[in-house]
Amino acid sequence: MKKILSLLAVAAAFTVTSCTTVAPLTATSNQVGSKCGVATETRILGFYPLAGDHGINKAAKEGGIKKISHVDVETFGVFPFYTKTTTQVYGE
Repeated sequence: MKKILSLLAVAAAFTVTSCTTVAPLTATSNQVGSKCGVATETRILGFYPLAGDHGINKAAKEGGIKKISHVDVETFGVFPFYTKTTTQVYGE
């Protein structure tokens, strides 16, 4: 019985993983501005939104940005249970 529980614990440790990635999504020819807007969305099981909206328009509105210079997207996940996506919009 102890061997089975040990094997299950090891299998669970390899199954549940977490990772954070940050990647540029887009860039324009506009100058880099002093403003930054952030929008965040969290999901459970990859399908069910818990809260938020991580869209570019939402982030631009939050930062009061009219001219976007570039956009970064950060994704954090604990596979397969939880995902948090944050969009950062920079500009004037």
